[in-house]
Amino acid sequence: MNKFNNIINDAENYKLIFEEILDMTEDGFVVTSTNGTILEINNAYCSFLETTKERAIGHHISEFIPNTKMPQIAEKGIKEVDMIHDLIGERTYKGDKFLFVTRAPVKKNGEVIAAVAQVKFRLHTMKLAQKLIKQDKEIKYYKDELQRLGESKFAFNKILGNSECFLETLKLAKKASSSTLSVLINGETGTGKEVFANAIHYASSRKDKPLITINCAAIPHELLESELFGYEEGSFTGAKRGGKKGKFQLANKGTIFLDEIGDMPLHMQAKLLRVLQENEIERVGGDKPIPIDVRVIAATHQDLRKLIKEKKFREDLYYRLNVINIKIPPLRQRKEDIDLFINSFLKKLNKKYKTNTIISQRARELLLSHRWPGNIRELKNVIESAYVIADKDVIGIKHLPSNLLTVDSSMVIDSNKNNLDLILKEFEKDIIIEALMENDYKISKVAKELGIHRTTLYKKLEKLDIKILKQIED
Repeated sequence: MNKFNNIINDAENYKLIFEEILDMTEDGFVVTSTNGTILEINNAYCSFLETTKERAIGHHISEFIPNTKMPQIAEKGIKEVDMIHDLIGERTYKGDKFLFVTRAPVKKNGEVIAAVAQVKFRLHTMKLAQKLIKQDKEIKYYKDELQRLGESKFAFNKILGNSECFLETLKLAKKASSSTLSVLINGETGTGKEVFANAIHYASSRKDKPLITINCAAIPHELLESELFGYEEGSFTGAKRGGKKGKFQLANKGTIFLDEIGDMPLHMQAKLLRVLQENEIERVGGDKPIPIDVRVIAATHQDLRKLIKEKKFREDLYYRLNVINIKIPPLRQRKEDIDLFINSFLKKLNKKYKTNTIISQRARELLLSHRWPGNIRELKNVIESAYVIADKDVIGIKHLPSNLLTVDSSMVIDSNKNNLDLILKEFEKDIIIEALMENDYKISKVAKELGIHRTTLYKKLEKLDIKILKQIED
């Protein structure tokens, strides 16, 4: 502390600090005696007046500003804030015809000992204002563009599906978007719960406000409260200076999407319930409630009624969230939509990589017959994987994962052939037929691709009753 006082009390050090502060700003600063003699002036003001510190200090300010009011400020002892000062004389200064000036007397024991002035250059101020206006317009443009892209990407008409059960779900979701009531979305993993949440938000009256998403299962329980409600500075070790806003504050006037709400711990459920009841949050380490206006959309793949019976989910919170309940049907219940997704995923891949890959009929049948426990997400993964490993721009059954060869997949096969041996033979037959077609029925090329001898291939053709109507000599 003594070292600090010595630095400040040393006149030379203090002058260096004072000069450094004055030169940090683009505004002009000048200090005059009571009679108007310049005692100090910063470089920005010198540059504006087309002079130097050496030439200015010790001279009367009227030599540079003929109609200066600095002596009057010292005489009257009255402060003037943001006054317009016209520049007179034969020349103007760097195109400026007037300045914005704040002037003030410096007093000691009630007696004026000097006068100070801060000068804001008109053209510089205008340029700064124009720059801020331009930046504001750019921010507004990008904000509008982001909103437009969000509305376009997550519009209800972009959600694929023609099945009856899906269309009923879509109809209910559209109705939900016309209100601000809480929504609970139920659906298995991969059914598109987040897609529906986005669509509801961007079709609602809050579409131009934030949509904040948080996965309750992905955040450690001990951090969930600070993530949702924010924290005050110093509330815990590692807390940011100035504190931090939580997801609810960030979503104010907009929508918050609480994904996997079934994984929220009980103590947090009680705090969330209070937020929904009181429409206010309290930061961690804070003692003052903060009012909020947030629409809540929650989603889960779990059976919340079962969790309530097991005392793992609060019944009162369930009713608060479940004002509008939307159940997204799994893909196995909307088999007529599987073809739509296959075509859509393949079309996007072809467009992105400028290809013309297609899928064989037999491979498509296997995809249509699969139960898809991972739903749309699993189907997309399978299509992308098969696309990568496919050769000759055709996705065949050999490019599909082995787990698709199940008893469920045999639904496309004759129902009498219900044992594993017959299913495997049928699968092997499909692979050989696809290989024949891809290699223009050239036996040597097919055998090489399958990794077997020509003789072995001929035996398999006979065993599997594959008749080649079109055969080209090798």
